[in-house]
Amino acid sequence: MAVYTQVSAEALAAFLARYDVGELVSAKGIAEGVENSNYLVETTRDRFILTLYEKRVDAGDLPYFMGLLDHLADKGLAVPPAIKDRDGVEIQELNGRPACLIKFLSGVSVSHPTPNQARAAGEAMGQMHRAVADFALDRPNSMGADTWRPLFDRCGASLDQIASGLHADLGFALDATLANWPGDELDHCAIHADLFPDNVLMLGDKVTGLIDFYFACTDIRIYDLAVMHSAWAFDASGAHYDAAVGEALIAGYEASFPLTQAERATFATLAAGACIRFTLSRAWDWLNTPADALVMRKDPLAYVRRLRHYAPDLVKHVA
Repeated sequence: MAVYTQVSAEALAAFLARYDVGELVSAKGIAEGVENSNYLVETTRDRFILTLYEKRVDAGDLPYFMGLLDHLADKGLAVPPAIKDRDGVEIQELNGRPACLIKFLSGVSVSHPTPNQARAAGEAMGQMHRAVADFALDRPNSMGADTWRPLFDRCGASLDQIASGLHADLGFALDATLANWPGDELDHCAIHADLFPDNVLMLGDKVTGLIDFYFACTDIRIYDLAVMHSAWAFDASGAHYDAAVGEALIAGYEASFPLTQAERATFATLAAGACIRFTLSRAWDWLNTPADALVMRKDPLAYVRRLRHYAPDLVKHVA
């Protein structure tokens, strides 16, 4: 469930009165997602998404996120920009939370993508990366490679509560991956950094929207593809790799943005880093989220199994 802040019909109607969007007809909480509170809002004119930004999203980052969405929308990409009110304001406040009214995009996220869908999604990411070539804003990656060691240290030996040997495996993998992590020799740009299948809307084999840009940042461009590859090309357990999906994803990306030789040579390291990043963030949540919390914890070991695919010598203890 992802409705942490309840909004009454009266408060929502008053909020909508700031906009030229018609009058409130209905609002329904959206269960998907774990970062923010989301509502599907229908008015007498259209449908919208209302997002209230919870504590895990820094309100100071919202101008970057909204600026990126506006930039991509202006370039013709299928992304959901925030709607401006009558005074031209995008970022509002509702029930004590920063809030935005966002354009509704049709489509559904797929849980088991086909190669054709993966190819289309990869092509959409490549188009996004081309579109940000002249995007001027910058935001450091809040979950970038320089944050992994501190997060690993905070998790500490408690990692072995998740699986015996996890602390040793992650420590070893972290040392090896960071020692080979690329720097300025690879292209950097604004990236999504979280383009899982549930953040891509599709109708059949067509991408109708890229959504949830709340980890977007400036980082290694091809790292974005590595994150996407690790999310799309495996089953939910992380144990089974679908080569057809993985290859189609990269082929689609290259249809928009061909990889350099250096990017190809570094891709496995970047993908291993993506696996470490999501293992650590999931492990932290696993160890620190109460069992009765509304947020459903995600299995950290699903990304350890993916890590074994990209760097088999780095996982020695965890099955």
